[in-house]
Amino acid sequence: MKKKLAIALALSMAAALAGCGSSSSGTTAAAAETTATAETTAAAADTTAVAADTTTGDGEIMLAAAASLKNALEDKLIPMFKEQTGISVTATYDSSGKLQTQIEEGAPVDVFFSASMKQMNALQDEKMIDADSVVKLLENKLVMIVPAGSTLELKEFSDVLNANTIAIGDPESVPAGQYAKEAFTNLGIWDALQEKTLSLGTNVTEVLEWVAAGSADVGFVYKTDAMSKAGQVDIVAEAPEGSLENPVIYPVGQLTNAANPEGAAAFLEFLQTKEALAVFEEYGFTPNV
Repeated sequence: MKKKLAIALALSMAAALAGCGSSSSGTTAAAAETTATAETTAAAADTTAVAADTTTGDGEIMLAAAASLKNALEDKLIPMFKEQTGISVTATYDSSGKLQTQIEEGAPVDVFFSASMKQMNALQDEKMIDADSVVKLLENKLVMIVPAGSTLELKEFSDVLNANTIAIGDPESVPAGQYAKEAFTNLGIWDALQEKTLSLGTNVTEVLEWVAAGSADVGFVYKTDAMSKAGQVDIVAEAPEGSLENPVIYPVGQLTNAANPEGAAAFLEFLQTKEALAVFEEYGFTPNV
């Protein structure tokens, strides 16, 4: 439209010059030059607009990921993806339950990477996650940790009753806390724990920090989190067989209203590559694909 207006304006100028009675070749040439210049300017504007349309939304995706994934993603995987594709990833990390709520409230997210199937399934049921895009990518382990050098006699999950201050993720919103409650319930000790000082973290990272700082005698986090604090916390036990009905699976999926669906799809594909899965293994995860 801008191009047509520019040409029309040039032609009008040429006609006006002709109407003044000038028949010289110089005047005609000037009008033609004006028209050509207008065409060139309009064409350049059109090219710029096309280029802008082509790049809009292609260079960045928004990721909502469980707090326990932060180290692997920020240290290596997001930089690797940017180097390979030129696409930037802006990530928010928190408990999967909180991220679910943020997505339901309209947070601009392209990809959701959960620490539990519960939150992913809920968003899928609400048609907010593209069901065909969901990949059960990783497996983790729920472990019991104590501050490094602790002298408490804690060797298995049921020994938690020998501790005074116990830290777990809030079972209402934190998957690690939900898994811990499930394990304690199946072991028959959940009710007894209510008589202890039970600190509920807003995410698994907070629980980890409490134990590392010695403000909790014992905590329950993912194996990958404990590995990131080697030297500050010790792993004393994994959730016993049969205490969890299902393994700790980390699914990842694309939002149905993703602003950058192409970039989101590329990121999901990248996470399933051998090199990406090798990084996850390095940080203590077990590939599940």
